[in-house]
Amino acid sequence: MMKRVIFSAISFIFLSVSSLLAAEKIRIGYSSISGSYIGLWVAHDAGLFVKEGLEDQIILIPSGSQLAQVTVAGEVDIASFNGSSAMAAALQGADIKIIGNTTNKMIFSIYVRPEIKTVEGLKGKKLGVTRFGSSTDISARYALRRQNLDPQKDVTILQMGSMSSILSGLQGGSIDAGVVSPPTLFVVDKLGFKELLNITDMDLAFPNPSLIAQGGVIRNKPEVINRFMRAYARGIHRARTDRELTFKSIAKYTKVEDPFLLQKAYDLYLGKVLERAPYINMVGMQNALDDLARTVPAAKNTKPEQFIDLRFLQNLEKSGLLKELYR
Repeated sequence: MMKRVIFSAISFIFLSVSSLLAAEKIRIGYSSISGSYIGLWVAHDAGLFVKEGLEDQIILIPSGSQLAQVTVAGEVDIASFNGSSAMAAALQGADIKIIGNTTNKMIFSIYVRPEIKTVEGLKGKKLGVTRFGSSTDISARYALRRQNLDPQKDVTILQMGSMSSILSGLQGGSIDAGVVSPPTLFVVDKLGFKELLNITDMDLAFPNPSLIAQGGVIRNKPEVINRFMRAYARGIHRARTDRELTFKSIAKYTKVEDPFLLQKAYDLYLGKVLERAPYINMVGMQNALDDLARTVPAAKNTKPEQFIDLRFLQNLEKSGLLKELYR
């Protein structure tokens, strides 16, 4: 009996080590502290990538344009940043493709210091975004134009580097307004800053963010991407069904620990924003391309389809996993 137990233990250890050695390494980059990444966070924390035979490393690079460069260089295998930056990089010859979107609309608000009472009061003021060309920048310019303000002349738009830096800038007075997303948005609100423009309610369809795969990975390791997509879908499902784990993940990556704010972030993203799979809204893709055409002439003569590889999303649907999870 004792020999059998020892043999079983050795076999288990051997199989575990073998499984670890066989695991495919995958580096996953994401570009912001935002609830749009809940699927990635939960999939990592729950070990769902590991269950798909992937040894995953998730890396925060707080700028879509910088993450695009890192992805093009092959330093990450799959990245999540705004689709506009992905298409801009592809137009410059980057070997990347969009394989899905985690979110299909802009989820931001412009918050201001209490003394600014109206949109007109933004004139001559400093507005913080993360980076030029980022989704915060695109959202800010879109919202300002909707209010008949010229982003180039009426407001000074400043690069702050990250969402947390926008929060610090508002607190320290180096900016008068800032573009923020949940859960940072809820923190800013609680600190007494005022929401001036709700970009989420403007319902701007946009790939924000997309899931982007490096060309070499697509050609040489397609099964790794298929496994990634399955783990991501499981992550979204786990986030919907395991509130306690999801709260812990959101708190871990955002550094927001207030249960009330965590609940608000959870309700918004899992209730209204994140879909069951990383589906692509083609209207949003075209909106991103139209916006890009303002500064990149080559974008005027292209179609969204040339930047997308749908086979991995199609494989996910054909696998039956989504039906299994949501039966």
